[in-house]
Amino acid sequence: MFAFCKPVSSKKRFLPFRSLNDDFSFSLYEKAIALPANDWDAISNKNTIFLEREYLKIVETGEHTKLMSRYVIVYHKGKPCGIIYFQIVDFKAGIFGELMDNQVQDIKSKRLNLFEKYIDSNKDEVLLRLFTCGNNLVSGEYGYLFDKKLGEDQSHTILLKIVEIVSKEEKLARTISAILLKDFHTALQPVELFEEEKYSNFFVEPNLVVEIPAGVDSVANYIALFSKKYRNRAKSIFKSIEGVEIKYLNSEEIKQHEKQIYKLYEGIFEKAKFKLIKLPKDYFSVVKNAFEKEFTVKGYFFEGKLIAFASSFLMPDNSLEAHYIGFDYELNNQYNLYQNILYAMIDEAIKHKRSKVNLGRTAAEIKTTVGAKAENLICYIKPQNTISKLIQKPFISFLQPAEWIPRNPFKEEA
Repeated sequence: MFAFCKPVSSKKRFLPFRSLNDDFSFSLYEKAIALPANDWDAISNKNTIFLEREYLKIVETGEHTKLMSRYVIVYHKGKPCGIIYFQIVDFKAGIFGELMDNQVQDIKSKRLNLFEKYIDSNKDEVLLRLFTCGNNLVSGEYGYLFDKKLGEDQSHTILLKIVEIVSKEEKLARTISAILLKDFHTALQPVELFEEEKYSNFFVEPNLVVEIPAGVDSVANYIALFSKKYRNRAKSIFKSIEGVEIKYLNSEEIKQHEKQIYKLYEGIFEKAKFKLIKLPKDYFSVVKNAFEKEFTVKGYFFEGKLIAFASSFLMPDNSLEAHYIGFDYELNNQYNLYQNILYAMIDEAIKHKRSKVNLGRTAAEIKTTVGAKAENLICYIKPQNTISKLIQKPFISFLQPAEWIPRNPFKEEA
């Protein structure tokens, strides 16, 4: 369909309007601040907060020692027609935890000479460099946007070619081990294109979504739709948090409580199955300053001490996006902090007349007890060298969703 250009030397890779063919060109950037605002915004068009330049600046300038960003603007006959966001992340051998260690152990038995000394002696050395189209800090399709006039076939042909060019050029500095295109709700089209380019697709933990029924104007009305068992359970959860003060935090209050907010966030992070990138310590106050109206942080206080927090975004697509949370695990059972946070997200969405709540991944079974439904997410991966080919299977296996039992709190229809 297209005859595309080849990678160029490192000195020329950041020149503007590099030709792809007679009609298409692209410009590559290392910093969000360098992006031509009119061109990037013409495509992002406030479509999602996670592709807005202000948010990307925050991600980029955080204390991410393992993360680099790359930005691409695609042009059709000189006019912007697409934007692409990349993250480059290094994975150390020890980052995968015990589960991954066990899976890598299987590889070691087959490739003993290659892996044994390296894995056993170099836990802090990079095992995998991942070139991601998308955002590793959030779940969802936040890797690219194209003008709909191009169509899927044309857009994805251009996307894969730019992925190939930019990833190969990154090798001039350091080897990229694998390419990841992340978090799609449906299989990318045309299927044959991704097969020809040697991409393997796999499912990761699903996104849990609450659809707010039409006419529901309060949490009380929402749980009235539950069966008696789950309605009583919800009321018990609400009752258990009595005595805890819940309040919205403005930017000054977030800054005031930032150390405790971060400590609570770290408690969740350390228990995560897959620890990738830790947020910068001032993340919540910086985001609040940039997105004062869209970004909400609620604090849960007991006897003046912050014991939990929950953050969320009001998204342009009429949804509420649950963001990072944190809570005191020792107090969680007593006050049902986690489940109260889930209901608070639903309450927030209803107050702002949102049609759905994206609760994100993890804790799928618990989230279904508040009415969430699972939406599968598909990722695409392409190994780039021998090591990544060898660890691809255990890496994908590690990311596969664990077995869980979906619950249905709603009354059964007659």
